[in-house]
Amino acid sequence: MNEANADTDLRTHAVRSALLELLAEVGTVTATEAATRLGHSSGLCSFHLRQLERHGLIEEAPHRGGRARPWRLKQKPAAIDPTPTPDDQFGALARGLEDESWQRWQRLRDQAPADLPREEAFSTVAYLTAEEMTHLARTIQQLLARYQDREQRPLARPEGALPVALITRLFPLLPDAPDETSRS
Repeated sequence: MNEANADTDLRTHAVRSALLELLAEVGTVTATEAATRLGHSSGLCSFHLRQLERHGLIEEAPHRGGRARPWRLKQKPAAIDPTPTPDDQFGALARGLEDESWQRWQRLRDQAPADLPREEAFSTVAYLTAEEMTHLARTIQQLLARYQDREQRPLARPEGALPVALITRLFPLLPDAPDETSRS
């Protein structure tokens, strides 16, 4: 993943990114403390902290009992490089959360209110130059940018606005390698 794509993942997952940055800054934090610092609900912070744990980026910090559940960045053995790349952190996390959210929608969509829109899914193959692919990615990012502040600023959301997953992946389709075609 190049630097621009890693930056897109960070912006797309603003809550998780903010939680990781907060943990790097303060060491340990509870969902309630994170909510106060970041301006989100404690439920939202708790959900995303558990997802970060699920994907191996954070762990529960030692504490003296009670309901408070402090979190910290995952402690790594000294022999391992302690600074994972943005691709390691956010690429796998993003894909895992996207897949998990999609599977949950598939399981529960029949229980959703009838007036709730159903998914809009589409896919295509386009023949693009490297410059066109970059331009298309930037155009999509610009289209979505007008909605990005709504995650951080609930008052900016119009009445009836619901969270919607917006997933775009642009990647070249590589030709099959000779040894791959023999396995098919």
